[in-house]
Amino acid sequence: MISFADIEAARKRIAGSVFLSPCAYSEVLSRATDTKLWLKLENLQMTGSFKERGACNKLMTFTDAERARGVICASAGNHAQGVAYHAQRLGIDATIVMPEVTPLVKVQSTRGFGARIILYGANYDEAYEKAKEIEAAEKRVFVHPFDDDLVMAGQGTIGLELLEQNPYLEAVIVAIGGGGMAAGIAVAIKETNPRIKVYGVETSVLASMKVAIEQGAPTTLPAARTIAEGIAVRRAGDRPFEVVRKYVDDIVLVDEEEIAEAILTLLEREKTVAEGAGAAPLAALLHKRIPAILGKKVAVMVSGGNIDVNVISRIIDRGLVKSGRMVRLVVTISDVSGSLARLTRLIADTKASVVQIHHDRTFATSELNEAVVELVLETRGFAHVEEVKAALVAGGYRVQ
Repeated sequence: MISFADIEAARKRIAGSVFLSPCAYSEVLSRATDTKLWLKLENLQMTGSFKERGACNKLMTFTDAERARGVICASAGNHAQGVAYHAQRLGIDATIVMPEVTPLVKVQSTRGFGARIILYGANYDEAYEKAKEIEAAEKRVFVHPFDDDLVMAGQGTIGLELLEQNPYLEAVIVAIGGGGMAAGIAVAIKETNPRIKVYGVETSVLASMKVAIEQGAPTTLPAARTIAEGIAVRRAGDRPFEVVRKYVDDIVLVDEEEIAEAILTLLEREKTVAEGAGAAPLAALLHKRIPAILGKKVAVMVSGGNIDVNVISRIIDRGLVKSGRMVRLVVTISDVSGSLARLTRLIADTKASVVQIHHDRTFATSELNEAVVELVLETRGFAHVEEVKAALVAGGYRVQ
């Protein structure tokens, strides 16, 4: 099990090589979560994620012989970038195996750091097995993303920074995948001030650490897809498990919609880009999964910001629908000249904006003298949606 001394040694080792990320207070999110909330912005690291801390600490312990052999790892993206970046900086040849479903932004960024990229498998576990094959065949040094003491110690340096940036913290919330970051931070926090609570957050789709704690040992779960691919780990790490079981006060779960909402909240209210794993802790707070911290001074880990722009686009659209700022209506109109123009004028009078419009007279299931118009409108909220619908009904239209 890693010690506080291991984390202190890691901090000295990586000093000057890893950015000391800010811990920013958020008045807006404090009100939204009924806490005093600070955001530890690890998404601002060079590689966009906390993962480079552990990778840097591990690589800087390599002997000359190990550097000559080169490094290999398996990763869904963030660990890959951390290893690739610091391997390039230290002059170490790197090969990275990534699942085929890895977001394009993470693949491109990792390749940009000079690593050889191999896309293999449908998930991390399959990529991991391939990486182990290459390790044996090419005699490279394998760097595990979380089940490694040096990697965990590197991630634990976040905890030391938090204590210095805000010594009055009462709780820290961190996402858990394999458990390396949670374990490292928990040791740093609890060995300094055991009164500070440490909470873990997992996606309900793949709660490997919570299941491990409940069953007394890491267990392999069935594969599952999640928006939080950075914590989509089927089996919690053996080393992190022991630390988490000892130091982490509780683990809570959030679902996919809640994570998407948290991503949108950070983007819209804090102008902060977070990937799914990076937004999971905030999702737990927004949905009151940890009642014991209401009114407390809390630090939330925004652990990474490497999210595909296409995913952001879908999240924004779904968020607009969920908040009533975008709506789809199906309106039946008379199939005569000027009907469509009259409909759009009425909508304009309600101050709604037309995003999409589709006029169907051929395949509609209405009467022969009618047509169906499908509208996607940008609105100001649910009350405005009701105003638009009422205006359409008052105008003689049938609205679905």
